[in-house]
Amino acid sequence: MKIQQNISLKDYNTFGIDAKAKFFIEISNINDLREALQLKGHPEILVLSGGSNMLITKDIEALVLYINIKGIELLTQDDDTITLKVMAGENWHQLVLWTLQKGYGGLENMSLIPGNTGTAPIQNIGAYGVELQDVFVGCEAINIDNQTKKSFNKEDCKFGYRDSYFKNEGKGKYIIVSVTLRLTKRNHAIHMSYGAIEAELVKKKIDTPTITDISNAVISIRKSKLPDPAELGNSGSFFKNPIISRSKFDTFTKDYPDAPYYKVSSDAYKIPAGWLIEQCGFKGKRFGDAGVHKHQALVLVNHGRATGVEILSLSQRIIETVKDKFSITIHPEVNIIK
Repeated sequence: MKIQQNISLKDYNTFGIDAKAKFFIEISNINDLREALQLKGHPEILVLSGGSNMLITKDIEALVLYINIKGIELLTQDDDTITLKVMAGENWHQLVLWTLQKGYGGLENMSLIPGNTGTAPIQNIGAYGVELQDVFVGCEAINIDNQTKKSFNKEDCKFGYRDSYFKNEGKGKYIIVSVTLRLTKRNHAIHMSYGAIEAELVKKKIDTPTITDISNAVISIRKSKLPDPAELGNSGSFFKNPIISRSKFDTFTKDYPDAPYYKVSSDAYKIPAGWLIEQCGFKGKRFGDAGVHKHQALVLVNHGRATGVEILSLSQRIIETVKDKFSITIHPEVNIIK
């Protein structure tokens, strides 16, 4: 374990924010993690993994721990399912591709989501009608205060829409080191009704899609809408899609009858935040080097030298404008480091 000083975090966050870490340790195993957490003189820590769901707005005085623990272990299997233990430092999209090569189903709709596996439960990541909780069995995490390992099952994680125990009561208390997933080996559930998947399959003339077909369709859609962080700094969807009540939905659709929506329950409707932002005129707009992507208004981008403060300021301006126009409050999906 080596402590580095004054390290630029530009290559460790997908926004490409050039903030500096006063102290930085790359963690490649659980023993290193425990040792790092026992260091004296560092009461505050910042955990970094894929750096894909965060906006850094300042230099970091805290001790930065970069979680790079690798490994995939087969735990159990039968004729229909397989259970895998995936270490936190495994890249999520590479994991999805690996499972598809093995013929395992369940992750295909979540192809090309940026970040690493260890952060997936925090956000309850999801895309195109599927969420992590649909395949989640449990995870292991290290308690930051006493360095003990604790196992969490699905109920413990209190998953919600882009939400979990780790974003609320458990925030700042644990570092996830592994995630256990149960995937299908046959009779895969094919989810293609959400978003543009079905249209993409029609375009490709695929009538009976496989899990790989679904993944390829999702990748094509995401690439057409979302910028590659290696080319244009971003953190994917910056905002959550707001969920509104039936009464508010009735009022909203009277004023905006052509607005898209998804019914969540008998009394809850999800409105695409990207549509709301686009209606406010932000799509494709640039404010210095901070901007909104030209193909997807949900995505805020760094055109080169934007600071985290500038991107945060733009996000706040968008939130206020959407609220003024629609009386709907949208919330950031990313973790903002202030």
